[in-house]
Amino acid sequence: MALRIIFMGTPDFSVATLEALAGAGQEVVAVYSQPPRPAGRRGLELVKSPVHQAAERLGIPVFTPVNFREETDRAAFRALNADVAVVVAYGLLLPEAILNGTRLGCYNGHASLLPRWRGAAPIQRAIMAGDGETGMMVMKMDKGLDTGPVALTARVAIVETMTAGELHDALMQAGGALMAEAMAKLEAGDLPLTEQAQEGVLYAAKIDKTETRIDFSRAARDVHNHIRGLSPFPGAWFELPVAGKPERVKVLASERADETSTKATGTVLDDRLTIVCGDGNAVRLVRLQKAGGKPLDAADFLRGTPVPPGQVIA
Repeated sequence: MALRIIFMGTPDFSVATLEALAGAGQEVVAVYSQPPRPAGRRGLELVKSPVHQAAERLGIPVFTPVNFREETDRAAFRALNADVAVVVAYGLLLPEAILNGTRLGCYNGHASLLPRWRGAAPIQRAIMAGDGETGMMVMKMDKGLDTGPVALTARVAIVETMTAGELHDALMQAGGALMAEAMAKLEAGDLPLTEQAQEGVLYAAKIDKTETRIDFSRAARDVHNHIRGLSPFPGAWFELPVAGKPERVKVLASERADETSTKATGTVLDDRLTIVCGDGNAVRLVRLQKAGGKPLDAADFLRGTPVPPGQVIA
């Protein structure tokens, strides 16, 4: 018999796993997601999360409690009589009453190679740190932050040009297939669990807006990793004087350049937006976006906003 599954998730990243479970013939009896949030230009319209919308397309009942502090919400969860809960980027820390509210517990799809990058922003942090590999892991949840034993792993290479958005999509697809495999093994009573290593623990703190500005005094490799780790959202940026006023410019793609220079940090070396970094090496800005504008390749950007060689940007 198929497992009775409660699925808990909110963003686009979670949708692939929900669809994979439903497509594998598992019985998803309910979906939990974050409540609809104000959106739109004026913020007046309440918009359902991507998981909420996907569940409705699949004909699955949706619950959106703000938290699980109310006993009525906990009781409603238990009353579903589920075998297991699957959690992927739900956005809410689960109390023990929910962790233990199904017959087989809760299993989480986490986007890192645990115990490296526990926490909120593992995709961005892996790229920003220059990691060459990450992955998806299916973990049985306990009351700690991503500390439970690991069941299955899918490894994903991080190439030097890969952005956080591209890695997000690769992990999203890998995660859906991995969780479907894990639930099939759990159904068969053949899902292994291995305790996480005690060494190599790193925490992936949520990205703070204060760390998004590009610091060209860092090594070129670090500047490049910073840019691609924050692309496309929230976006790494620098300020450029336009019509006498500083204007914020996001950099959505970059590459490490062959050029080296003893010129001041932030100096533009050529007409391709090659910028000197703190170690004397350079990074080339490939795709940019001004506030309120659309993303542009560097050549198109420079046609509308000239940045001549010799100019220093910060």
